[in-house]
Amino acid sequence: MKITDVISELGLKVVSGTGGLENEVTGGYVSDLLSDVIGNGREGNVWITLQAHHNIVAVASLKDIAAIIIVRGVQPDEETIKKSNQENIPLLSADEDTFTVAGKLYNMIRKK
Repeated sequence: MKITDVISELGLKVVSGTGGLENEVTGGYVSDLLSDVIGNGREGNVWITLQAHHNIVAVASLKDIAAIIIVRGVQPDEETIKKSNQENIPLLSADEDTFTVAGKLYNMIRKK
């Protein structure tokens, strides 16, 4: 499954990082703690978070995260968008809360 499939199925908005839209998805991870993602996130995960500052892209790059979904309509700043584009890590926006997005992503991955 690719990030484009996740975007389509979950109705997400692409904020930046379009160079990574064909990234392969291996699973998902939910956390708002950067240190937790560094310790437990896995390559190919879609990371669901409320965080929107530029450090999320650095962590995603370090862990080879496939994409970041930022929930509740929170929008990243220009620096975060710039880093996302440089690293080809898609930043995706969801209006729904973390629980809802995680449940939908889980069901989607489980079906594949």
